Amino acid sequence: MTLLLGPPSSGKTTLLLALAGKLDPTLKFSGKVTYNGHQMNEFVPQRTSAYVDQHDLHIGEMTVRETLAFSARVQGVGPRYDLLAELSRREKQANIIPDPDIDVYMKAIATEGQKTNLITDYVLRVLGLEICADTFVGNAMVRGISGGQRKRVTTGEMLVGPYKALFMDEISTGLDSSTTFQIVNSMKQYVHILKGTAIISLLQPPPETYNLFDDIILLSDSHIIYQGPREHVLEFFESIGFKCPNRKGVADFLQEVTSRKDQEQYWEHKEQPYRFVTAEEFSDAFQSFHVGIRLGDELGTEFDKSKSHPSALT
Repeated sequence: MTLLLGPPSSGKTTLLLALAGKLDPTLKFSGKVTYNGHQMNEFVPQRTSAYVDQHDLHIGEMTVRETLAFSARVQGVGPRYDLLAELSRREKQANIIPDPDIDVYMKAIATEGQKTNLITDYVLRVLGLEICADTFVGNAMVRGISGGQRKRVTTGEMLVGPYKALFMDEISTGLDSSTTFQIVNSMKQYVHILKGTAIISLLQPPPETYNLFDDIILLSDSHIIYQGPREHVLEFFESIGFKCPNRKGVADFLQEVTSRKDQEQYWEHKEQPYRFVTAEEFSDAFQSFHVGIRLGDELGTEFDKSKSHPSALT
């Protein structure tokens, strides 16, 4: 699970849209995005990945449970039904008698068109929406759930689908720090249990929320300043001469250290003259940092398409 950080207009939304295959086709850009070595034109990225907008758009007259169930039916079951059929065939070939409880669960989540299914109930529980499952979502005219619960419904609409790559754009807009922590913590459990991928853009995450993430991507002026494990990000900036104060939140430091207005206060070598370091210079320095070198080696090695499961991309 990756946290995407950067000041306003740094390119966070554009990056997420590019990864999700939702950029305007008339837009001119360089570079390419691949999934398991496959180009975007070799599969349907909109069925493999989901983009969660920062704005909540719902039908106010539907309950939370109905909203998630409707979303699940619209998105389909993806490869789950084919997976169940293949598993059943192999069990018969090997004369294996499946566990009854597991068999019931797999059939329930793979069956399309049911009024309710276990995946919907599971997402309701993970996101803490059970308490309001039968309450109207609501809108300006219909009284419904709270703003924090509505944001969780927006997230849940994508989780009930077959997507394994989730790109979430500033999902903390309008939420307090406690609600943001609960939503991100739920996402962490979902991603780690189901072995998915999530890139989540947050504007000002509190320290406890920041610590939930595995990796960090820091953008500034459309440059990638850092991309890698959360544990090494402060080490990178200290190698350049910028140190995060003990009582300063790391996320706030990362967004201010590239700013012309705030950068000087983090300069560690007071005996040496300070000079503003641009986003491009930070990006160049990252290429020679040990995390950047390892990342470059990984990107330079073409992914073996034969290692990708046929059902991984649709």
